[in-house]
Amino acid sequence: MIIDLADLSPNQVYYSLIQTLIPRPVAWVLSENSGGNFNLAPFSYFSGVCSDPPLIMISVGQKPDGTNKDTRVNILARRHFVIHIANRNLATAVTNSSASLAYGDSELERLGLTTEPFPGSPLPRLAACPIAFACQLYDYRELGRHQQQAMILGEVKQLYLNDDVAQQDEKGRLTVDATAVDPIARLGGNDYTRFGEVITVPRPK
Repeated sequence: MIIDLADLSPNQVYYSLIQTLIPRPVAWVLSENSGGNFNLAPFSYFSGVCSDPPLIMISVGQKPDGTNKDTRVNILARRHFVIHIANRNLATAVTNSSASLAYGDSELERLGLTTEPFPGSPLPRLAACPIAFACQLYDYRELGRHQQQAMILGEVKQLYLNDDVAQQDEKGRLTVDATAVDPIARLGGNDYTRFGEVITVPRPK
């Protein structure tokens, strides 16, 4: 099967990509609303893009009514945000936090999620997530024929790891037990996946 994306509507292109770019990590993003409470939303157009400086990319679109999503508004206004890696137990909460709410209506409060201070960050982190990245806006680019999508680059300032999922060797090199993290990954439609068998393939010398 060969599909020419030029023949598809933007909606058809979207569904073609999300069902073939698999699995995708989920960025669960906390940002601050103008009223001082917090917004929380998941994004699976998400990846690390640079190590010096350490940069993470998320792509954020618009609400069904054509206005910018709250995450996009908040990051542009206040520049700080926290990206979390959620585990399997949080899959339902991750999905429920994707609902379109009125600006300032906090997903954290609706879902009963608690936060912890994140030393070095002006924002807290979600207590339940084993990994969190405290980010500061590094660059912002509007994309698409109607600038409907925004590529947001965040510089990672602090990294939180639950002690149960990570350790450092005598050289300070980090080892993360991905099985202990038990992250969820996005597929198409309503589907997620999680770790099954982990295979190790040595790189060529």
